[in-house]
Amino acid sequence: MADYITGSLISGLNAVIEYLAAHTLTCLVPAFFIAGAIAAFIKKDAILKYFSPDARKSVSYGIASVSGIVLAVCSCTILPMFAGIMKKGSGIGPAITFLFAGPAINILAIIYTATVLGADIGIARAVFAVLMAIVIGLIMATIFKEYDTEARSAAATMSVTPAGVREERPRWVNPAFFVMLILVLIIGASSLDMVLRLAVIYLLTLGIAVLLIYFFERDEVTEWGYEIWDLVKKIFPILVGGTFIVGVIAFFLPPETFQPFFGTNSVGSVFLGAVVGAILYMPTLLEVPIIGGTFGYTQGLMAGGPALALLLSGPTISLPSILVLTRIMGAKKTATYVALVILFSTIAGLIYGTFFG
Repeated sequence: MADYITGSLISGLNAVIEYLAAHTLTCLVPAFFIAGAIAAFIKKDAILKYFSPDARKSVSYGIASVSGIVLAVCSCTILPMFAGIMKKGSGIGPAITFLFAGPAINILAIIYTATVLGADIGIARAVFAVLMAIVIGLIMATIFKEYDTEARSAAATMSVTPAGVREERPRWVNPAFFVMLILVLIIGASSLDMVLRLAVIYLLTLGIAVLLIYFFERDEVTEWGYEIWDLVKKIFPILVGGTFIVGVIAFFLPPETFQPFFGTNSVGSVFLGAVVGAILYMPTLLEVPIIGGTFGYTQGLMAGGPALALLLSGPTISLPSILVLTRIMGAKKTATYVALVILFSTIAGLIYGTFFG
């Protein structure tokens, strides 16, 4: 018994160590900086113009649904950005669309999926991810109309410009600032040569520093730091704890346990794929070798339906991210979102499995 307990604890610790080693510097730190900047520097009207409850749906959902093409993030890395957008008065629908689309339409993951698992499932993943992001966002907005009503009321009491922001700052500064922050995230998470990555990130960091020194007030930079710290203390401990729990569970119930159940395109197999994807934490791109190797898709041991269902639900939610989302938007909204992701991942998997799998 003691050996099992020790082994499970070691498994949990290893999961945390691997997570921190793979994501803290390259993904999470830049993501927290971006989220803090959203909260500190973005004018309210810029957020409301595209993501507010009153924005044109074709614009807000359209922009949110393709966000993953720009941001190479996973389900946990998107959370600080989602929290920042919600804090700035976004409607629940566009925010949820952004939350799903960020990791689901990761351009690197789509290309990797098509290369390793096949072009058909790669294309299916991209198409269904965009459609699901929009549909899930619209459903959440319909179910939780009261949130948007509260967001409108809160927006009416907010100042249009964040405290301390200078109106005379050139218009190009903020876009350039965010582009460089996003590039740090993308380059840091890329597979480029380490020396080249460090060189590019160093130059981008210098550019960010120059903008901060010459175009931002000291109070603004201080506010940015406060926003970053607020997000870190709320989200990071839960991420670490959730990852540890997933590692412990994996010791007693490894992914190979489910392999015999993924061999057909039946409703049960596809649904199980969506549920397993919703529970397991899979860093971006890791879902491809897990499905191809661990679950045996490339060997023909796993059917296409369960594979696509897992590809859609896996990168977008996980046990750690569910815990964080509960903290951000409450248990009811989180449970509804998770149920919708599993439901539509199952539907997409059944459609793909019936016609292509």
